[in-house]
Amino acid sequence: MFVEIVSPSGKIFSGEATGVRAPGIEGSFEVLRNHAPMIAGITIGSLVVTDKAGNPISFATSGGFVEVSNNVVTILAETAELGSQIDVERAKAAEERAVEALAEATDPETKAKMVKALERARNRARVSLGQVGRKR
Repeated sequence: MFVEIVSPSGKIFSGEATGVRAPGIEGSFEVLRNHAPMIAGITIGSLVVTDKAGNPISFATSGGFVEVSNNVVTILAETAELGSQIDVERAKAAEERAVEALAEATDPETKAKMVKALERARNRARVSLGQVGRKR
């Protein structure tokens, strides 16, 4: 099947794959060849494309939509970063900043924004750490 991941910053991935695991809003799901047509929302989490050789390619995403139709999977992501390109130290520093900002937040709206920022930062760190020891 053909998989394409796009975000506002441009095309992130495009190519043949044997499967896609996504962090669905209602729970994680996997799309394989000949999957029924669907549109699903995704949330903050790890998006994994399995290439034709069986190798997993991990991306940190912060949400968006997945469309499946005729063995074409299109992912419209708010953000998507290739796990092997995420700087682990920078991701950890962003997590620390988010923790501090959450602790200082006083109103509910700001707290909600900081919780989301913390989730995104922790997800980036998790995905980047999952790449340690893998060939790049």
